[in-house]
Amino acid sequence: MTPIDKTSRPHSPSKHSARLRMIGVIVLVLGLGSAGVVYWLGTRSPDVSDDLSMVGYNKAQTRQMGMLYGKMGPVIEEWFDDLKQPGTQAKIIVAISIFIAAGCFYFARLLGHDDESR
Repeated sequence: MTPIDKTSRPHSPSKHSARLRMIGVIVLVLGLGSAGVVYWLGTRSPDVSDDLSMVGYNKAQTRQMGMLYGKMGPVIEEWFDDLKQPGTQAKIIVAISIFIAAGCFYFARLLGHDDESR
């Protein structure tokens, strides 16, 4: 039998490391691109929050929310309203894609370090 070289095996750690780095780059590029698209499309839609005819429109709804759910009701409703903003959505997409890409790069580095120590 002939000895098998570790680098020629289909599942060597260096190939896994390279694959994880490529996945990290793809996730990062797709995350940044999709965040840009979400922000661009969200800012192109008409914003009715600055309309003067809407002042006090949801005052009764806010009061009822406060009565039913206490002080946390309006706070949670504000958080949900903030999540509907395109800037907030884009920031969340960027943060998640950076987190996933950093995980891929970290594990690729660990695999590369293990490969070097052998």
